Amino acid sequence: MEENLEQLPKSGAKPIIKIAIFGPESTGKTTLATQLAEYYKTVWVPEFARDYLQEKLDSGRGICDIDDMLPIAYGQTKLENESALIANKYLFCDTNLLVTKVFSELYYNFCDSLLDKAARAHQYDLFFLTNIDVPWEDDGLRDSPEGRETVFEVFKQSLIDNKKPFITISGDKETRLKRAVAIIEDLTTALQIGFTSFDFLQIHERGISLENIKRQLEIFEKGIQKCVLVDPATVNNGILKLSDADFEEKVRFFDAEKSKLKLNKFVPASGAASRMFKFLMTFLNEFNFGNESINAYINRKKDLELALFIIGIDKFPFFETLGKKLKKIYPDFDTLERDYKYYYFIKTLLSPEYFDFANKPKGILPFHKYETHIAAPIQEHLQECVHYASSDNQSHLHLTVSENHQKLFEKIIETIKGEIETESNSTITVSYSYQKKETDTIAVDLNNKPFRDEKGMLVFRPGGHGALIGNLNTIDADVVFVKNIDNVSQNNIKEISFYKKALAGVLIELQYQIFGFLNALDKDEIASEKINEILVFLKKQLNIEMKDYFHKFKLENQVSELKEILNRPIRVCGMVKNEGEPGGGPFWVKGNEGRLTLQIVETSQVDLNNEMQLKILGNATHFNPVDLVCGLKNYKNEQFDLSEFVDHDSGFIVHKNSGGVEVKSYELPGLWNGAMANWLTVFVEVPLLTFSPVKTVNDLLKPEHQPL
Repeated sequence: MEENLEQLPKSGAKPIIKIAIFGPESTGKTTLATQLAEYYKTVWVPEFARDYLQEKLDSGRGICDIDDMLPIAYGQTKLENESALIANKYLFCDTNLLVTKVFSELYYNFCDSLLDKAARAHQYDLFFLTNIDVPWEDDGLRDSPEGRETVFEVFKQSLIDNKKPFITISGDKETRLKRAVAIIEDLTTALQIGFTSFDFLQIHERGISLENIKRQLEIFEKGIQKCVLVDPATVNNGILKLSDADFEEKVRFFDAEKSKLKLNKFVPASGAASRMFKFLMTFLNEFNFGNESINAYINRKKDLELALFIIGIDKFPFFETLGKKLKKIYPDFDTLERDYKYYYFIKTLLSPEYFDFANKPKGILPFHKYETHIAAPIQEHLQECVHYASSDNQSHLHLTVSENHQKLFEKIIETIKGEIETESNSTITVSYSYQKKETDTIAVDLNNKPFRDEKGMLVFRPGGHGALIGNLNTIDADVVFVKNIDNVSQNNIKEISFYKKALAGVLIELQYQIFGFLNALDKDEIASEKINEILVFLKKQLNIEMKDYFHKFKLENQVSELKEILNRPIRVCGMVKNEGEPGGGPFWVKGNEGRLTLQIVETSQVDLNNEMQLKILGNATHFNPVDLVCGLKNYKNEQFDLSEFVDHDSGFIVHKNSGGVEVKSYELPGLWNGAMANWLTVFVEVPLLTFSPVKTVNDLLKPEHQPL
């Protein structure tokens, strides 16, 4: 009997994917099994117990009892093995040994050891657990509708206890079929790649597309093609330089038009502050406390950052608050030697027990000291929001945060929001979103095989800030201002707002012209003069020059080509002169089709082993301060789907540490790099005062972050 219960399809049978439909009575198992078998043109395994028990009842031998469990299990296994031999790629089982085991335990509080062992060992690629959200139907053999919830939980727990891969299926029969087919298609892809059923469940629960996983694994194998730089974008060669009068005219235009527009300020704010304090963490780990002086450490490590931190220590906005705390922790603090004071100051600043600054998001840390309060970056962004992202006394600020940090942001915002609203006569609406799990990417080992942790689970890592294109895609606004969380200033808010509004003015003017052209192209007849006007506009205003073959097209094809080029989201990007800050810059880049486009390029996207590319990179005159104004709607006032304009070949492969092991991870195309690669792009030079990022804590000592 044991052999028969555990019997598998005979040797030589073609491999099939076995799906068990699992659940209590009257939950739609047979309906789903027959639907799937019909959809995939294969066979399904009916419930052996139904005919067996009906025959027993009809013959007068009574109803089901404990002695029927093994014969039912044997008959079910025989049916399944016979069906497996003729199945077409898939086999759908209306029931299985585990169902028999559960019923045996549920009704008789006993399960034969042969059945128990076989049910545990019998493998399926996936179980569909059918939910109890369908009406119970009496067929003369079923028990009763009472206690369905309890029975369902018993079935679910049996899958968990026996470590079976399962997904719950709910809804009406059409919904169930549609969802089941989508899951089976993804499962098939996962198994073809070489993943197990449990790997598939891990991927499915995160909502990650199997096609994305497949593409990522191919990228690890083939590598990422580097950008082909043609020239740095410079003033009058890709970067627009405006006079003071021009800037003022753009600001006036924006102010006159903004009442017609929905405005929003978008701030990626989810980054932790660990890099801000990296040199201080290194100091705590490597300083030989008690056996060397801090000066000796600075000389030994040539740590000029630590020297600067100590020189300016009383100018940091958190100095007084931390000092008060130190006196509570160490009552004799004032009498300690200088080195001890500095050491305890740094230790308390970073200790998870106290301030824990390195593990908190940058957006909530104290950046600026005012007479009445200490301001975090998020408070400065609120102030900026009402200055330039406000229309009809309404301001909208959207933050991307880590879910576990949202309450920290809310707490700080509430301390000052009302005051800012009163002063500005503007209502501020703050919304939040999180980087979605489905944008996580798979990690691989150095041989490009999926990496697993000590429990055998696949390892996924956040996809980088490029994942936030999905968050930006949900913003319902005509114009969106994008700015990094750490790029705030204590002293230049009026000037910063002026140039932000000017960039928005440039954007809106361009939009009006583009929308006019697109409406003209929609008409049945369009004069060749209009085509020529559009070509001049593309070249002069958008730095897009059509290839010679364009003029050989028929008129209808020219119209189609121009509409495809013009009907895109637009970004106007502020560019500051390069003064050595790390990060991306503006370049002319050659695309796959040979067309030159303006792009913001990171150093990691460039082949640094190529002398010509390295020379072009070194000749860059400007830097990208992430000062963007974006137009997200088309000429019909419809929201663009921003995912359609991503260059998926422009991501990054990075090396990370996972549990002490070096792994490779894939980061999605950067938000203002590859994620916006196929947008219409305009670069405008703006003054350096608009750019005051805080990359390390010592940046807070710069004039733009200190009281006047």
